[in-house]
Amino acid sequence: MRPTLRQMQYLVAIADTGKFGEAAKLTNVSQPSMSAQIAEMEAQLGAILVERGRQQAFLTPIGAEVVRRARLLLRDAEDLKAVVRADADDLTGRIRLGVLPTIGAYLLPSVTRHLHSEHPDLRLIVREERTIDLERHLHDGLFDTVISTLEDHTDVDHEFLFQEDLWICAAPDDPLAQKTGDIPLAELQGRTLLTLGYGHRLNMIIQSLAEASGAHVNSEYEGTSLDAIRQMAEMSVGIAVLPSLYALTEARRDPDLIVRRINDPRASRQISLIWRSTSPLASRLRLLAAALRETAGTILHKVSSRRRR
Repeated sequence: MRPTLRQMQYLVAIADTGKFGEAAKLTNVSQPSMSAQIAEMEAQLGAILVERGRQQAFLTPIGAEVVRRARLLLRDAEDLKAVVRADADDLTGRIRLGVLPTIGAYLLPSVTRHLHSEHPDLRLIVREERTIDLERHLHDGLFDTVISTLEDHTDVDHEFLFQEDLWICAAPDDPLAQKTGDIPLAELQGRTLLTLGYGHRLNMIIQSLAEASGAHVNSEYEGTSLDAIRQMAEMSVGIAVLPSLYALTEARRDPDLIVRRINDPRASRQISLIWRSTSPLASRLRLLAAALRETAGTILHKVSSRRRR
């Protein structure tokens, strides 16, 4: 006998959670049944794949290699099912979507309401991750498609969604907050910029803006979210650099929040819907991209129009 797809699914779940109990919950099976299936898989392969600890489960070196290959096989199996079920003229079935955490909360609520109304047979499963993790998980099959920056992904197809300009947010008593209108990049000279940690494309863009303007990035603090760096900026720790969807949405919610657009072509990022070049879901993903693009355009136009009043 050979390992089954279900057994591979169990093993991947253990790799992702590090615990038999959590993996069993994730795959909707009892823990004893999962343990028995993994033991059977090990017997079939003639190798120990999982080291059982008191509270944790650790992959052996051969187990890690089996997991790597199992992810590819499971991805191909999902693609095979998608070929059979796909209706190129409609959005149906399950689509696993990865999204940048700097975008998801500001774009997806409006999109999902529209999609569920227009396409009741669509099931959109969403997970936020760093840019670097979106690339890895797109190609190992965890995601069918991702909302990200195209330059960070290889061997993919895509649809452009929208461009985000970058804005600054400073403490209320900061000279940069005493003015309105766009801010030239040169006005950031000598200032401290706040950004997210390693693995985010936004971090790299802000690093390049700092080099171009003579500013520097705070090396002692890396935010875990846009909310975090905005709050640190409001406490005079530095200048937060924020993308459009976040900056304009938060400025609409908080009339006292001062944000100013950086007037420089380098202070922007292109956002796309991205999928593997071999994906059988391409036709449906282009339909999804159209819905995302329309909603993003509406949001950006609405909040920027209110900002100008």
